[in-house]
Amino acid sequence: MSELPVPIAASRMPLLDTVKGLACVLIVGHHLARYGPLPEGASPLAPRLFEWLAQDGRLAVQVFLVLAGFLAAGSLAPEGLLRIDRPLARVFQRYGRLVMPYLAALSFSVLVAALVRPWLNDEAVPAAPGMAQLLAHGLLLQDLLGYEALSTGVWYVAIDFQLFVLALAAIGLAGVLQRRASLAPERARWLAVALVLLLAVASLAVFNRNAALDDTALYFFGAYGLGMLVFWIGRATRRSTWRFAVALLLLVGASALALEWRSRIAIALVTALLLAVAQRREHLSLAAWPPLVGLGRISYSLFLIHFPVLLLVSAVVERLAPDRPWIDLFGLLLTFVLSVLAAVALYRWVESRPATWRGVLALFAALLACGAVAPA
Repeated sequence: MSELPVPIAASRMPLLDTVKGLACVLIVGHHLARYGPLPEGASPLAPRLFEWLAQDGRLAVQVFLVLAGFLAAGSLAPEGLLRIDRPLARVFQRYGRLVMPYLAALSFSVLVAALVRPWLNDEAVPAAPGMAQLLAHGLLLQDLLGYEALSTGVWYVAIDFQLFVLALAAIGLAGVLQRRASLAPERARWLAVALVLLLAVASLAVFNRNAALDDTALYFFGAYGLGMLVFWIGRATRRSTWRFAVALLLLVGASALALEWRSRIAIALVTALLLAVAQRREHLSLAAWPPLVGLGRISYSLFLIHFPVLLLVSAVVERLAPDRPWIDLFGLLLTFVLSVLAAVALYRWVESRPATWRGVLALFAALLACGAVAPA
């Protein structure tokens, strides 16, 4: 049988950063087109663009879900077998990496909301938080406990953490079953893939069709699982195996869409299929446009920090020059530029630093302090 070249490691795929950069621009654009008074004033200048961003820009989240699953598979079980000795320590490590920039950005958001609340009478401005609400956000439980979000998009951070834990549990279960059944490593490897596939199918066919579950990882595991499966598909050395796996992936996605059409699942499926091909094409895997690669690297920080920047700019524009379309459009463009600069700082001083419990506790305390001192 013909063989395929060895798949390119994720670390050698600037294409991932390029895609993340583009997706992040769309998500930020979605928020800029929806929240605060500026988009209402600027939208007559480009009504179709603002309408598209406000309605469909959020679909770019599916790209992040697929990429997150892809990277999780490479981190946890590149060969289908759990390669970490202390799963709980890995869970805590993931929590720390997620929440350090998240807590820093959330502290800034609480302060900005308190600052602009007297000036900006808009539903986008969060109400003054209570201590229980702050604790719930710090523990990534705000949606499960029914608290109002302190910043837009914070739901994704909680879902990302849930998805990682669920993926780790599925792969870990495969290891337990392997030891109990005395399976050879080759068969255990397929067992982990099968468990992830079954969980992804259950999510696509059942959980993702129940809006009441959209605060849980079960709702989103379809897209995340597609990303994990794509990583393992890329490890195939035989062309026939690779083709069969891609066909199976396409069948699973198409069946889910035939059961109920969902644009978000269609975007996730297309992303997964393109990724399956891209990791086999070195010229695609190494392709990159530097500005988007740079945005991709700071995409998490940009995702976290842009909303308080939007609130701040909106308050200033509304105070100095309200109801002027071109000024409002300039305010949105300025928001994006300032958000990128803020994201660079957040990435450099927080996100790129090693996650430590001392750092997590310090930033958690800072969030509680900001909530305590910020005026209602």
